Amino acid sequence: MIDTATRTDVRDSVRSDAAGGPLDATSPLAPLTDAGLEVPVLGGATVRHVNLDVAASAPALQAVAAHVARVLPYYSSVHRGSGYPSQAATALVEDARVSVARHVGARDGDVVVFTRNTTEALNLLATAVPGDVVVLDIEHHANLLPWRDRRVVVARRSIAETLVALEAELASRPAALLSVTGASNVTGEVLPLAELARVAHAHGARIAVDAAQLLPHRRVDLAASDLDYLAFSGHKAYAPFGAGALIGRTDWLDAAPAFLAGGGAVENVAIEQVEWKTGPDRHEAGTPNVVGIAALARALMELERLGDAEREAHEAGLTARLHDGLASLPGVRVIRGFDDATDRLAIATVELDHGSVGLVAAALGAEHGISVRAGRFCAHPFFDRVSSRSNGLRASLGAGSTTDDVDRFVAALGQLVAEGPAFEYSRSPEGWCPVVDDRPRVSFD
Repeated sequence: MIDTATRTDVRDSVRSDAAGGPLDATSPLAPLTDAGLEVPVLGGATVRHVNLDVAASAPALQAVAAHVARVLPYYSSVHRGSGYPSQAATALVEDARVSVARHVGARDGDVVVFTRNTTEALNLLATAVPGDVVVLDIEHHANLLPWRDRRVVVARRSIAETLVALEAELASRPAALLSVTGASNVTGEVLPLAELARVAHAHGARIAVDAAQLLPHRRVDLAASDLDYLAFSGHKAYAPFGAGALIGRTDWLDAAPAFLAGGGAVENVAIEQVEWKTGPDRHEAGTPNVVGIAALARALMELERLGDAEREAHEAGLTARLHDGLASLPGVRVIRGFDDATDRLAIATVELDHGSVGLVAAALGAEHGISVRAGRFCAHPFFDRVSSRSNGLRASLGAGSTTDDVDRFVAALGQLVAEGPAFEYSRSPEGWCPVVDDRPRVSFD
């Protein structure tokens, strides 16, 4: 344990930009529901929370939370009720379907199926694919585990070489689908989707994109990039109310068995025979998540209002600042998947020369009010291939992040790597925890 009397404390340090002025405390782009949240830290103090775990789950936009509050009084049964609230709820869902399709550049005839999240969307698609699926080893488990007949291509050290390897695999024997991530949730590296689509289609395969990480940061356009399917989650796109979506071509989905067997998915039911619907209803049995669907559509509309170019420029500046700061820290190495990747999201995963990233992550939260993630990020094959350690530490930013967030994290990480935590911790099955935790428990009563 470090003597706190002689320790350099970065929690309350004042930082300035190159012009000498104070750094921004709030993002100029996206007011979030957790903006200005004060959290307790060990020793009895409170600090402004720094959320660098956006890649796992992003907080709600304030506009989304306000929209949900307006929607709730009209919550009612969908597609079946005759009352005014039911008609309003039905309109919310169907208007959201149109809004989501427009946001992602869906083609005429593409279907939008609402799901709980990206994982459910890809599991749904897996029931419909009439053949083998080719994937990369860099995938999140949501785009690796659902495919029954998967052929895994180990990514090469460059994107260019990986494209060649994928083309060779697709040429070796037929595949129905190439399913790839839009951006790695470990490294933030963005893949060339239009080029991947060209490779897939040249060999008679369709392409599906896991856009869980990419879509909240960059606009994705199915028609422009010639993509066949797209899956994403609201909880990563500033709408954490339990809805996601699968968008794409209808024929496979109409031929697949209903994903859930139940009310709403059928035209007619007899004791010995069922006539199933086609279109989104076929796979959306039961009462839909009206509030989550409305929140998802509103989040995408709000991201459009904030501006694609403005958000990308804001995050590019933060990404450069984050990587420059990490490069200045001895004993810290940023993990990369591709030597030639020039485009990446505001995500950085590091491994440490010494010490436990789990302990460092716990100390960042308990002593500095900074939330990060330690582990292998549901991408075990990829992480195990590119890292020499058993776990990494990931910092991820978003539209609501600030330069002060980055600087606090870099300073605190540097301090912890150099000096260790200021308090004692023990390791339990749940991870590293302070031996004495004097932070009050949150009460929602």
